[in-house]
Amino acid sequence: MNSDVVIGYHGRPRCAWAGAADTAFGRYHDEVWGTRTYDEPAIFEALTLGVFEVGLSWSIVFGKRDAFRTAFRGFDVAEVAAMTEHDVDRLVQDASIIRNRAKIQATVGNARAMISASPDLAALARSYEINREQSPRSLADIPRSTPQAEAFSRQLKSQGYRFMGPASVYAFMQNVGVVNDHIHGCFRAADYP
Repeated sequence: MNSDVVIGYHGRPRCAWAGAADTAFGRYHDEVWGTRTYDEPAIFEALTLGVFEVGLSWSIVFGKRDAFRTAFRGFDVAEVAAMTEHDVDRLVQDASIIRNRAKIQATVGNARAMISASPDLAALARSYEINREQSPRSLADIPRSTPQAEAFSRQLKSQGYRFMGPASVYAFMQNVGVVNDHIHGCFRAADYP
């Protein structure tokens, strides 16, 4: 078996980065990552967590996922778009989340961009979909960005989105299932037998 794939607690092979145990991180791998979603709060959550991941590790951000849900009102786009500078000041003091003012302000701004953008973010993401005939053979085969992510990044920035570099956009694409980067051999891989 590929060293980038492990047997999970459920007896199915999964990407090694998710670990073998029954954890929230593992369930995220099994149920969310790489799964196409059209749900606006789920899309906004993926976008927001990507903003906070810039310069940090996914495990740090993921570990605060529930706190982010609370701080950003269940990732309700309209409610976050209505947040004020007072709300930003309050969140900068919230030790349960990553207290980066620029990222908090970007999240509020990104909610406003989602409301005003056309087409909606789910439809826009689909227009940059990457369909592969074969799954990556190893973690080393997963790119940090692609030409599609670079073009998508430029389009998002032109619509007012912030913290949307190509690597962040590619991670967003993975999270919402616009690209399936589960490793060959993982039960979630596109070419799983």
